[in-house]
Amino acid sequence: MKMMGEFVKGLWRENPTFRIVLGLCPTLAVSTSVSNGIGMGTAATFVLVGSNIFVSLVRNIVPEKVRIPCFIVIIATFVTIADLFMKAYAPALSRSLGMFVPLIVVNCIVLGRAEAFSSKEPPLKSILDALGMGIGFTWALTLISAIRESLGNGTILGFAINRSFEPPLFMILAPGALLTIGVLIALINYLTMKWVK
Repeated sequence: MKMMGEFVKGLWRENPTFRIVLGLCPTLAVSTSVSNGIGMGTAATFVLVGSNIFVSLVRNIVPEKVRIPCFIVIIATFVTIADLFMKAYAPALSRSLGMFVPLIVVNCIVLGRAEAFSSKEPPLKSILDALGMGIGFTWALTLISAIRESLGNGTILGFAINRSFEPPLFMILAPGALLTIGVLIALINYLTMKWVK
């Protein structure tokens, strides 16, 4: 049960986007469409799981003074794999996400989990932590993307959902991202407080 807690915490209680408020740069930038949200979330989850496993495996043999450079090399390896895979098998998505896939190397969620969790815990717990955080990041990004795409473009995954209104353009611009994230964080904090009582 305690092991499952490492997985579940990232889905809600310690959700990286809504509760810890990490990884906002890619969240603001790529959440203009649901396909972008799912693609970015999946790439980040792959990098989280791969890097958490390797950081956990080498945690006792890497000297303290060089641990961060070592973690970054491990993370960069998995980001390169994800970037090349996306370019080969999903070139349209790769072009849409642009530089934000390579920037996963410096994503504070990935580096934060490597430093704060997997450098201190065994591989199995690190995998569960990475999966929970990755899936939590993916569902948050997908929810934000769905709201922004449906209201700002009148589509979901590119399919028209309502032709009877003129979509407000600002929803797919930066102000729309900030407004959506702010409202969702307030709503999730409110629901969390209600459940705690």
